[in-house]
Amino acid sequence: MSRQALLCVALAFAAVVRGASDTPAERLPRSSPEAQGVSSAALLEFVKAADTKVDGLNSFMLVRHGYVVAQGWWGPYTANDPHWLYSMTKSFTSTAEGIAISEGRMSINDQVVMYFPKETPAAPSDNLKKVRVRDLLTMSVGHSVSALENFQYYAQDSAVARYLALPIENRPGTAFVYNSPGTFVQAAIVQKVTGMSVHDYLMPRLFEPLGIGNPDWNMNPQGINLGESGLFLRTEDIASFGQLLLQKGNWKGRQLVPAEWIEAATSKQVSNGSDPTSDWDCGYGYQFWRCRPGFFRADGAFGQFCFVMPQYDAVLALTSGVKDTQGEMNMVYDNLLPALFPAPLPADPAGEAVLKQATAGLMIKAPKTQDPSPLAAQFMGNTYVFPENPRHIHSVSLQAVNGEIQLTVTGEGIDGPPITVGSGTWARGHTKFGTDINPAERFILDMPVAAIGGWTSPDTFAAKLCYYQTPYSLTLQLQFGGDIVVLDGDYNVSFKPNAITSLVGRKQAPGTEVATPPRL
Repeated sequence: MSRQALLCVALAFAAVVRGASDTPAERLPRSSPEAQGVSSAALLEFVKAADTKVDGLNSFMLVRHGYVVAQGWWGPYTANDPHWLYSMTKSFTSTAEGIAISEGRMSINDQVVMYFPKETPAAPSDNLKKVRVRDLLTMSVGHSVSALENFQYYAQDSAVARYLALPIENRPGTAFVYNSPGTFVQAAIVQKVTGMSVHDYLMPRLFEPLGIGNPDWNMNPQGINLGESGLFLRTEDIASFGQLLLQKGNWKGRQLVPAEWIEAATSKQVSNGSDPTSDWDCGYGYQFWRCRPGFFRADGAFGQFCFVMPQYDAVLALTSGVKDTQGEMNMVYDNLLPALFPAPLPADPAGEAVLKQATAGLMIKAPKTQDPSPLAAQFMGNTYVFPENPRHIHSVSLQAVNGEIQLTVTGEGIDGPPITVGSGTWARGHTKFGTDINPAERFILDMPVAAIGGWTSPDTFAAKLCYYQTPYSLTLQLQFGGDIVVLDGDYNVSFKPNAITSLVGRKQAPGTEVATPPRL
């Protein structure tokens, strides 16, 4: 990813931080589970399974018959935090297209090149000329997987022109190949036909009516929302969107999205495989996935889900940071669906109270500590300096300040305030450290973080850093010995290898100035 790309991503994070203080009102009505035909006892088993079988859930919200009957956030995530949706964003772009088509601004059968005469190659191939909007929506444009790898959205030249220049080996409309750049082009088409970004176009037509407010959505240097990713929403925003889909686009008596569009978009439009055990082989609609139990979902990397279940009159919103998303879905099917009954159940106030207590106490797994360390005084207050390394980390230190431990990491682009590491509770702050989710993705931005940790043995300190507006967390370990420290780290999820390779640092002599690390 280019440095320009990283800057754009960083700016998107900055916008999210600015909007994070807005406290959302509860927009969906609440109800006891039993009144809506949901068993509190069975929901409790779902919560227990989610907490023990799936390492990395961030939040959930279950809506039944239009009422929120259960919800929970794994600390440090809260109801107020917007969350990076990754490819769940695609379903919002599709919805924008459905609205634009209903307004007569475009057609699903339009040739894509007609929107971009300046960006189309001088001698377009026959296959390119045949690509329709429908082919973009169903991810059946005709590209090979290799043609789409490492596509750059953020370069200064036209990303649309680069997309249209990609070779199209297969006849459009004949084969499904996952195509995120194609969704970016869909966002560009919406912007062409409306004169507004997808975000601005959806504000009065979708976001404001649903009470979502003004969500943040990444843009590239040409001012186009990515379309395929980059949207940040709160859990209740996701649930509200799902409820709108369940209601075929009708919201409080107003038809926000044509019912026929939602019906088509969420139905199987193209085959994407035949594995009966895989939820990625059940068929694909217009930027929506079909599910094995017969309903549909909006789906983002690392477990960002909006399940819409018409046969149960239910919606489930999930945000996560998990590697095994199929396992996460299996847990939903095995543990949640049996809790849904066709008629109201007898009231169970005791069961409901236990359920609320359980959901109120959810927390992401933290390092197991054995504070205090009898050796801590030997290591606290020292600065340990690292030789040049691929992570560009220069030094690390632990300080005791007002009874709290503060972690300071310096390096190229990551100098910033120390991180307060909570003992038994999450401490919130901001940091530039660890925001390089991968070595090639250096956001280099002061980002929201929550930290928890302590001494796991007399010579080892561990901290978990949760970047709570994203799916990412970083577990950091410092093992001390004499004048040496060994730094290890591991991200919970990543598109590339998760681990920070062990770095060995040496105690800095008192009064020695730390040299500036080399630039990239």
